Amino acid sequence: MTWRQSGGALIGRADELARLVEVLGDAAMGRPGVAVVGGDAGIGKTRLVGELVERAGELGFAVLTGQCAELGDTLPYLPLADALRGAARDDDIGPLIAGRPMLDGLVGGTWSDAGGEAGAGLTQQRLFGSTLAFLAELSESRPVLFVLEDLHWADRSTRDLLVFLSRMLQRERVCLVGTYRTDDLHRRHPLRPLLAELGRLPSVSVVELGPLDDGDMSDHLVALGGADARLIRQIVERAEGNPFYAEELLDADGLPYGLANLLLARVERLGDPAQRVLRAAAVAGRRIDHDLLQRVSGLDDAELEAAMREIVSRGLLLPDGDYGYAFRHALLREAVYTDLLPGERTRLHGEFTRLLGDSPAELAYHYLAGHDLPGALAASVQAGKRAESIGAPTEAHRHYDQALALWPRVQHAESVAGIARMRLALLSAAAADESGDPHRAVSQMRELLATEGPTAEAWERLAYYLIDSDSGPAAIEAARTAVTLATSGSTDNAHDACVLARSLATYARALLWSPQHDDVKELARQALEAARSAEVRDAESSALISLAMVHEIEGDAACAQELLAEAGAIRSGNLSIDLRAIFHHARVQYERGALVPAARTADTGVTLARETGLSWSTYGTDLRFLRLLIHYVAGEWQEASTLAAGFAVRVGRIPEARLSGFALFVEVARGDAVVEERLAWLKPFWHDELVTYIVRGLSAEHALWNDDPHTALDHIKAILDMVEPFDPVVIRICATGLWALAELTTHPSRPGTPSHPADLRTWADDLLSRARDAATVGPGSGKRGELGLEGMAWLARAEAEWHRVHGTATPDTWRPVLRAFQFGFTYEVARSRWRLTEALLAAGEREEALTEWRTAMTEAESLGALPLHRALEALGRRARFTPAPPPTSPAPADPLTTLTTREQEVLSLVAEGLSNREIAERLFIANKTVSVHVSNILAKLGVTSRTQAAAHHHRREP
Repeated sequence: MTWRQSGGALIGRADELARLVEVLGDAAMGRPGVAVVGGDAGIGKTRLVGELVERAGELGFAVLTGQCAELGDTLPYLPLADALRGAARDDDIGPLIAGRPMLDGLVGGTWSDAGGEAGAGLTQQRLFGSTLAFLAELSESRPVLFVLEDLHWADRSTRDLLVFLSRMLQRERVCLVGTYRTDDLHRRHPLRPLLAELGRLPSVSVVELGPLDDGDMSDHLVALGGADARLIRQIVERAEGNPFYAEELLDADGLPYGLANLLLARVERLGDPAQRVLRAAAVAGRRIDHDLLQRVSGLDDAELEAAMREIVSRGLLLPDGDYGYAFRHALLREAVYTDLLPGERTRLHGEFTRLLGDSPAELAYHYLAGHDLPGALAASVQAGKRAESIGAPTEAHRHYDQALALWPRVQHAESVAGIARMRLALLSAAAADESGDPHRAVSQMRELLATEGPTAEAWERLAYYLIDSDSGPAAIEAARTAVTLATSGSTDNAHDACVLARSLATYARALLWSPQHDDVKELARQALEAARSAEVRDAESSALISLAMVHEIEGDAACAQELLAEAGAIRSGNLSIDLRAIFHHARVQYERGALVPAARTADTGVTLARETGLSWSTYGTDLRFLRLLIHYVAGEWQEASTLAAGFAVRVGRIPEARLSGFALFVEVARGDAVVEERLAWLKPFWHDELVTYIVRGLSAEHALWNDDPHTALDHIKAILDMVEPFDPVVIRICATGLWALAELTTHPSRPGTPSHPADLRTWADDLLSRARDAATVGPGSGKRGELGLEGMAWLARAEAEWHRVHGTATPDTWRPVLRAFQFGFTYEVARSRWRLTEALLAAGEREEALTEWRTAMTEAESLGALPLHRALEALGRRARFTPAPPPTSPAPADPLTTLTTREQEVLSLVAEGLSNREIAERLFIANKTVSVHVSNILAKLGVTSRTQAAAHHHRREP
């Protein structure tokens, strides 16, 4: 009997298909989504997704499909490479891939060129960035459906890529769909945490396929050609809702076999040549190339063609692409492979090692399965290097670790592997660190030092990984040991000279924020001299950065900028260090008030990060948030808002949370409704110091704008408990805390306010003392030079707010604050005028107060600083000032055009009659956020009720 498959309608999966089509439709409208489809083997996942692919094609989607292999975590990015390889043949898509070296390398196998100047960790970030940019650019011309099948076999790097895309796709017209087998997910399966993480994202839909009911199963069998009602009833009872099992039972006329025996019964009907070919294909995996299959089987062209026609006619293998075949179902391949005799399996694996050629990961798999340990050792080393070159540090680490495990079992291992054991261990530790596991790298380096003996290089690497794992004291000790060993021997050869330069640079970096900070300047100078002598560009750049930061702390900003400009011009071969140098150069310029040069420098770094695919690396994101801050300070709030809108709200990892937090600068100042939603997503990351400073500091300002100084003070206390007292960020935080205390002294009747004003004044004294200390005391011996312009302005603000708490503020208290922020900080100038106006009114200087108030109103309106504008309006009413003139720009003809995208979504749900709670559940936001959105909608539309707002919507909709 030949294999039959229903070509008609999808049976029994209408609800599941509708959910997937809804995600597809959202993506077409610019709301990217992810769907993961799970179910037991044979339950119909591929058939369901195939139907979705057909629908997508009809809707004009570009469809990319990739499949994971059942070779374990040995082949990184296999489904991505699979999808790109298929898409590269498209005339429109091919150039988009070819224009991105990282992706083109996956398609063409030019791995050595793809990584360029980066290690495995940075190369991975480049690959992720390139993939995101590719999907974004493709989706500009047509929506995209990207299908990843069999995620239960996915490698770690592919799983990380899926999470990255799920979080980073914000407005692109992209739909991601993945499938996985639930019966393969044992308790410790690596896919389980990924599914849990994805399940927490509102943009992710989880579709579980259960068994078909008896009626649907009967319809399915009839569609396949079943005509015997009694046989159909027996199959329905035995198949237990599994369509694949039912098909096999129908093909076997209902014989009482278990599934494996059913599948093998089909194989046994084949002739001997066809069975030999099928067994060889099972050893290869789910897919196999035609030429490779012919060489392994040993058949000539005519014999192979006859065997393949027989196999394909029975639906065991199916044509796959232009030159290969794939098993109809993974269960079939597993049954054939399991049925192989031990010697037969070993022989076939050995044949593949002889024929595979340049595919070290697959070679390592086949060597191990064929019990060839020397071959497995050599291939594992090469597979690790290959994984590094394409940005898969986790897989590189696994291959190197496997080689280390094989090492004692192979005679003359160093000769076989082509590398010394110490060098192999160093590579393994580096890959562990770059994959985000510095603790594993530390453990490996300690083990290496214990087994191979102390070397300066091993101690320097240990120090480097200890810095990455935030183990400051241990890093200092390890770096000191590295320097001691490096300086005790000869540095005549190039390797030893390089080790010395890197040891000195790492030691200087380790000491930078420690009590031994005073030693950094001399160490950095020594490192710089050694690096230049040995021409070690990465160590030279690192030493320049450390030296510049010492000069910055000492108050010599000009020297710091000169050193950082020199470091930023170096292309060291380490892109992370290059971007770090450019970031700090732009940061120092920004903090000194040189906004135009800072913008140019930051743009240089942002461009470098984008061109190298590192926009989402640590310093790539740092440069982007710095660029947002420069726009924000310069009053370029439209540009700042555009950048902020690209910073994900629904974050799941600390780097994403840090970037998201910076969007709050402009969003809090504008009073945007998204603030509440963003804060809710950021709350789980308050344990991170940078997130705490940025997010809780701006949360305090948000609370103050909402007349809640007590909550603001809670945030301030939490920040001060976490940051170092000498960190200049303390100054702004204390100024905000003093603002909150001043509100409490101005309105002492607030619930929770201390009954004795002296308590508030004592607290204010403490905050001002902290601000002054942070402005004058540095790390180490405590020396600190003069702050930059912004730091001095915030200190002036703190002094003035302290006077508000004590009731001693005068116009002369606030005039220096206004002047201090006039280096270009438009928003803080307007806020300072607000307080100056209050002080002028209290002093009876009404005419000057009116002038300052009108200027502040104009500045607030120009920026779109709604909370400040409201505060100024309230002050104007109390002072009985003439209202500021209305905006001169004409109102839009259609008020609906003034609504933001989120407000339009809320309005459409209001028009459906949903309550705030129901809207919150639908959009995964807080009830309070919905309330704010509705209030904004009513105000913008000039209506007073939800019914009137809905009427506006219905008049617009056809």
